[in-house]
Amino acid sequence: MMSAQEPPAEIARVFRGTFVHSTQYAAVEILEDTVLGVDIEGKIAFIARAEEVARLSEIRGFKISDVKHLGKHRFFMPGLVDTHIHASQYSYTGTALDLPLLQWLNTYTFPVEANYKDLDFSQDVYTKVVKRTLKNGTTTACYFATIYTDSTLLLGEIADKFGQRALVGKVCMDVNNAVQCYKETACDSTKETNRFIGALLKRKYPLVRPVVTPRFAPSCSSTLLSHLGEIAKNNDLHIQSHISETREEVTLVQELFPDSESYADVYLKHNLLTDKTVMAHACHLGDSELTLFRETGAAISHCPNSNISLCSGMLDVRRVLRHNVKLGLGTDVAGGYSPSMLDAIRRTLDTSKALTIQDPQYETLTFEEAFRLATLGGSQALSLDDRTGNFQVGKDFDALLVDPSVPDGPFDVFPKEDTKVILEKFLNLGDDRNIVEVYVAGRRVVPFQEAM
Repeated sequence: MMSAQEPPAEIARVFRGTFVHSTQYAAVEILEDTVLGVDIEGKIAFIARAEEVARLSEIRGFKISDVKHLGKHRFFMPGLVDTHIHASQYSYTGTALDLPLLQWLNTYTFPVEANYKDLDFSQDVYTKVVKRTLKNGTTTACYFATIYTDSTLLLGEIADKFGQRALVGKVCMDVNNAVQCYKETACDSTKETNRFIGALLKRKYPLVRPVVTPRFAPSCSSTLLSHLGEIAKNNDLHIQSHISETREEVTLVQELFPDSESYADVYLKHNLLTDKTVMAHACHLGDSELTLFRETGAAISHCPNSNISLCSGMLDVRRVLRHNVKLGLGTDVAGGYSPSMLDAIRRTLDTSKALTIQDPQYETLTFEEAFRLATLGGSQALSLDDRTGNFQVGKDFDALLVDPSVPDGPFDVFPKEDTKVILEKFLNLGDDRNIVEVYVAGRRVVPFQEAM
């Protein structure tokens, strides 16, 4: 915290125009004709009405002539937060969606992930997935990699190079009967996880952190789960995994862990359900399990594209929110066929409407609520909401500059349409062509620099 003697940081950028974000009290708050200043540390230094710009320029020492005006219809929104994506599955995104989860893993996923011993192959795929997600507005990504430490460290290096905020996980699994070469011993997995964490932290990347990553309970022995829970606790680290994606998986977990009361209880008993945990899917959690999530502070990543594409189930988001459980959205590439968080917003609304078709009394999610889940909700799910998620003074400036009227864009704007209507159009119809600039911690990362 800045002491009274320390002068405020120098201002690096000032923008004037429209800002759209979420707060604790409003799913969508629209700030018209507003000025926002970003300091040299990449943090939001001030946000105020435009008529205050002269006073602010005197106080903070920037030139009014340096203020960047956004222009008609353009607006800034917070960066999108992908709370669950498998970077190692990006190469076959959009294919291989003809099998249910467990068969899908054995047939497609494990054989592909076994290729990541090859660092050249890893470099190619990981560079492409980081660039693709950034172009699509993902400023924060929670990545699964593979069991291979060196290529997972490479993913962290690439995320840092391109400026993406990332949680990067070396996958841990000591049970895999389908692809014998793609698994570890519990001892080796523990050792390599410690090596990965130590090496990544030693590099001191400002925006990239390790996340403890048991693949999911069926691929981990109780011994390995215990070791990972201890590692996370001793290093105060994030944890990510999967839970209750399909009914078949839930049944398998009951058979593998008969002493546990539920799937969530398996993770709880191994110290893997904490306030820095995010669990993907959760389609088939019971009420008592949601209570465990609330009590521990653990979060859920809703991955609607994957849930439908693999016929896994439909998460009742409204039910999760009623239990006061933290929830964000994820693409779940490649079970989800799109790396765009805009797609995750759309599939979230589609799933909610499908639940309404089944029960006309169901309270369908609004586009405003989905917007919040993809931004502030995601930052809360990853316990990063003190750093990012909306335009609050003191937070990092993670933002997308959206141009609804970009030439040859995917939708049209008509006279008298206000910002909220244009936002809805962008969320439903927009794509990376509309995202003309991307900022992470105050650094403009899209368009990409030529050297990259």
